This record gives sequence, C-alpha cells and structure tokens, in this order.
Amino acid sequence: MKNAVHFGAGNIGRGFIGLLLAQAGYQVTFVDVNETVLQELNEKGSYPVHIAGGDEEVIWVRQVRGLNSRNQEALDQAIAEAEVVTTAVGVNVLPIIGKSMAASLERIARKDPSKTLNIMACENAVGNGDILKNSVYEHLSLEGQKFCDENVGFPNTTVDRIVPENTDKSELLSVLVEPFYEWNVERSKLVGSLDEIPGMNLVDNLSAYIERKLFTLNTGHAIAAYLGYQNQQPTILDAVADPEIKEVVLGAMGETGQALVKKHGFDPDQHEAYIQKIMGRFENAALIDPVERVGRDPLRKLGPKDRLIAPARTALEYGVEPENLVKGIVAALKFDHPQDPAAVSLSTKLKENGLDGVLVDVCGLDPSEALYDRIKNAYA
Repeated sequence: MKNAVHFGAGNIGRGFIGLLLAQAGYQVTFVDVNETVLQELNEKGSYPVHIAGGDEEVIWVRQVRGLNSRNQEALDQAIAEAEVVTTAVGVNVLPIIGKSMAASLERIARKDPSKTLNIMACENAVGNGDILKNSVYEHLSLEGQKFCDENVGFPNTTVDRIVPENTDKSELLSVLVEPFYEWNVERSKLVGSLDEIPGMNLVDNLSAYIERKLFTLNTGHAIAAYLGYQNQQPTILDAVADPEIKEVVLGAMGETGQALVKKHGFDPDQHEAYIQKIMGRFENAALIDPVERVGRDPLRKLGPKDRLIAPARTALEYGVEPENLVKGIVAALKFDHPQDPAAVSLSTKLKENGLDGVLVDVCGLDPSEALYDRIKNAYA
C-alpha cells in the first residue's frame, strides 16, 4: 500500500484528513503523544467516522496505526517510507513538530537524496505551509535546506470541516463530523508527482479561497457565537434559530460576500449559494456546538488579520458598509466567559485601557480609520 504520515490523531485528524487519505488507498500512520489514543489505534487498526445528518452514515477507516512522536527512529522510518505527510495539530504546535520533522528529512537527504515529498499543514491559519516550512528550516543543516529546496514541497492549504465533540464515549476513536468538507492545496508549491487524493482540490489562487472561508464560515460562526452568548443561547444551533441573530449573521456574510466578489471576481450567485450552504451547516441539528467553544480566544479573533476586523476593513475598502460585521465585533468585545483565559484578559484590558486601548493594541486599528469610529459608536 501507499504510505502517509499524519501528525495529529485528534478528531480533525481522524475525521477529516486521515479519513480522506485512507479512502485514497494510503496506510495512515498517525503521529501523536497521546498514548491512550495511539494504543487504541494499534490494537484495533480501525475506527468509525459518523457523518452527522438526517440519515447518519458510518464510515470505517482501516489500515491505520499510531506512532509516538517522541520515537524519533520510528518517525524517521515512517517519513522515509511515506508518499505524503500531513498535519492537523493546531498552528501553535507546528514549531514543536518542526524539529522532529527536520531530523527525519536530514536522514532522507543522506540516505535517499532523490526522494521527493509533499508536506501539507492542514491547519486553520493563513500561510500554514509557510509557517511549517520555517519551523522545519530552523533545525536543518545547510545540506538539509538544499535538499528540501529541491525535493520537498510545503504548500499552503485551506481546510474546512466542522468536527464537534463526540458525546458517544463507548468508542474512544469514534469521530462525529458534518457532511460538508473542503480541502484546497496550493498547486504551485507541490513537488514531484502526487497521486490524486479524492476530496483534495489543487488550486492556483489559494489566497482567494483562504479569504472566502475566513470571511464567510469563520466570520459567520464567530458572530453567531458572540451574539448567542450575549443572548444566553447555549449553542450555535440555538443562536441561529433566533431570527434577529440569524439576520445579523446572514447580513455579515452578505457584506463580506459583496467585498469578496469585487476583490476576487467570484460569481455572485455561486457565492450566495456558498453563504446559504454555510448557514445550513450552522443549522444542522446533529451538530451541537457550544457558543463558548466557538467564541473562545476573542483576543486572537479580534486581531487585525483575523475573522472580524479583516473582513470589516475589506468591506469598507470595497465600498461596502459593514453594519452587521460591526455588530459582531461589538459582541466579541463583550465576550467575558469566565472559563476562557483570553476572554478574561480582554475584559481586564477593557477595564484598564478602555475601548480605545483595545481597538489599537488588540485590533490593530488606527484612530483615523473609519472602522474605528463605527465600532466606538456601536459599542457606546
């Protein structure tokens, strides 16, 4: 069989990327540090993925095994035998696995210098492949860097699939996922030949797809969460069942949509269909996602390049009034969930530095910007 190495044996790794790799005929080695999950993978060699919807479908993923990332020798061997390497560990973990990955690539450079390999960081972050590449190159010798320059691809990607917490505790490896998924990969940064992986789309203008997803799914999801929290709605499903919240969420995605159509030339009808598909995902009764989970870490989500400020700025840049986006930003500023350290920190910053301080230091806004005044007026 073909071999794939996937870093991250969590729900997204098992229920999205690992599933597609297995369906494409790869034997998948999941690399992680969770010994309980790794032991279960090795003992059973398979796990079920439940597709949430009206008629729940169960897909069994087979030909899988687990490997502890601390076992460098075994990791070296697995990557040496792999046709493709992927990750779903969280963007903050990429620098950690970069060191182990670099050691494996140094070994390949010495023992199999003609090998080509594509390493795809399937993380919810802009420039995820570049982040991983930089993390790997920090630990490479000059010879290792030269080998990777010529033989290893680090394409950026976009990944999109809602994987809520599975409440079924009877099967440790069981994963619940929504039917919809999207995996786009930057074609120009691939090296060598890569067998087709059904469900993986090779695209030329990845930045457009990054913004489409960030400014639609992530923006709408976050605004639903923050407005739902303000209105004491426990889940995203409950939030978008409220007509007033649904109107704001659709309005915000409509504002970003107008800007994206102008900026990237998307077909307006197709983009509107994409917005409606996103809303349908929020309304999937089989996906119970707490608003506190979706809204967590408001400091990051209020950052200048993230899902609230960036689309609002883009809307203004292309002549679209971000009325509903601003409502979402204000709700995010008021997200004070006591169990979320970032939310507590945000509340503290508001008390100590005032709204002006947060808009400058957290949101990266200049007081002369039009968005600055719109947020201040709406917050007041």
